[in-house]
Amino acid sequence: MKKIINPWKNVEGYNCFGCAPHNEAGVKMEFYEDGDEVISIWKPRAEYQGWLNTLHGGIQAVLLDEICAWVILRKLQTTGVTSKMETRYRKSISTLDAHLVLRASIKEQRRNLVLVEARLYNAAGELCTEALCTYFTFPKEKAQQEMAFTTCDVEPEEVLPLI
Repeated sequence: MKKIINPWKNVEGYNCFGCAPHNEAGVKMEFYEDGDEVISIWKPRAEYQGWLNTLHGGIQAVLLDEICAWVILRKLQTTGVTSKMETRYRKSISTLDAHLVLRASIKEQRRNLVLVEARLYNAAGELCTEALCTYFTFPKEKAQQEMAFTTCDVEPEEVLPLI
């Protein structure tokens, strides 16, 4: 796997709840490319619980929505916005889990609408939550002008995420 370079990491004012590394309240996701998939390894924390030791469903949705956005960034080299998200919660997730694994890939593309499938697994490898996100993608020129997006590259060397 190759680590995906965050194209906004040095942009002043960048404070995304999902992926900004300096947002103290955020989930600080990082992403990797593995073939057609984008992957994230994430460590749940107690401040993101709903019920006792249980990861809040809204946080699960954030994680899934964010990885879908990164599929658009990396695979299509543009940005977009979520226009629809269908989430299915299959199994509760413990905030005590050592890590979670998220995997996402493009399912279908029709002009500027892209369907992205995402899955969230617990540390035991059990499917816990899945989502289908419909993204409205921007033309590359708009992504550059309005979102300061130029490109979404990967590190040159293969890496293994720490889990």
